[in-house]
Amino acid sequence: MGLSAVHAEPRFTFGIPELLGGVGFIPAMVGLFGMSEVLRNALAMPGEAGSPAEASVAAAQQTEAGDAAVPRISTALQQLVARPVAWLRSAVIGVFVGGLPGAGADIASWVAAAASPPRRDDDVDQANINRVADACTANSSSLAAAWIPALVFGIPGDSVTAMVIGVLAMKNLDPGPDVFEKQASLVYGLYVAFMLANLVLLPVGLVAIRVAGVVMRTPQRILLPLIVLLCVVGSFAINGSLFDVGLMLVFGLVGLACDRLSIPVGPMVLGIILGGPLEERFVQTWIGGRGSLMAFVERPVAAGLALVVAAAWGMAIARVVRRRFASASTHG
Repeated sequence: MGLSAVHAEPRFTFGIPELLGGVGFIPAMVGLFGMSEVLRNALAMPGEAGSPAEASVAAAQQTEAGDAAVPRISTALQQLVARPVAWLRSAVIGVFVGGLPGAGADIASWVAAAASPPRRDDDVDQANINRVADACTANSSSLAAAWIPALVFGIPGDSVTAMVIGVLAMKNLDPGPDVFEKQASLVYGLYVAFMLANLVLLPVGLVAIRVAGVVMRTPQRILLPLIVLLCVVGSFAINGSLFDVGLMLVFGLVGLACDRLSIPVGPMVLGIILGGPLEERFVQTWIGGRGSLMAFVERPVAAGLALVVAAAWGMAIARVVRRRFASASTHG
């Protein structure tokens, strides 16, 4: 949607000038993950309590949910010990995706969440917790890995390293292979800063979890309007356009429909982020290879990535087929 990066032709704009630049990422994300949750909770909210007893029961249930949202440190450590393979897998995914120029933590989180084992009907809540934990692990590891292309090649790994490269340029420091020899103190200073940041993150994270528990105890009739207000203000503040607010509302309805139809929104997010660059690189490679598909796998790195993707697809298909056969044998 928007102007083609290759042919500069408008596509699917429907005569709307605001769509010439494509779908805004921030309004789309706010709608998919913010407004859609507001709509889902609003539709699930019961009517007015018929008696004070019912109101007190609802308040007690919400308080219990807020207390459950604040895990104990011992519980977190048990989860860490119980899933060493999952943590390692998510951390490796975060490092590899974070090391790709321009990929960022969002893509690493979604890839790790997709690689998380599928949930079973008898343990849906735990599977959802595991998926969030895997995404957070990949997010954390990708933040450090984003410095690999920034320091080695001078190419930003994400938005943060892009700003840091600008600051280094202001200080007459050029990131690249020579930085490890000429500016070794800078590199080791970054190592120490990352270590200290992870130590500081522990108490700060615990405080944030406690604050999240307080938010969970807030009645929905107060919390939901505040979330709507933040969604509208955040969408409007990007470009000062009411069109972005309408776009956010549309994606909120799309997210609600996906929730009702059990359609994951993760692939949609990756499509919005990677759709434009993917199309541009695809057309360039296609033209450079004179219409031959072998142009995509001629180089060793490209062939290796293709094999990894094929293996991932094969494992996913085999997992689905194995689960179908197990279900059929159980019911048979």
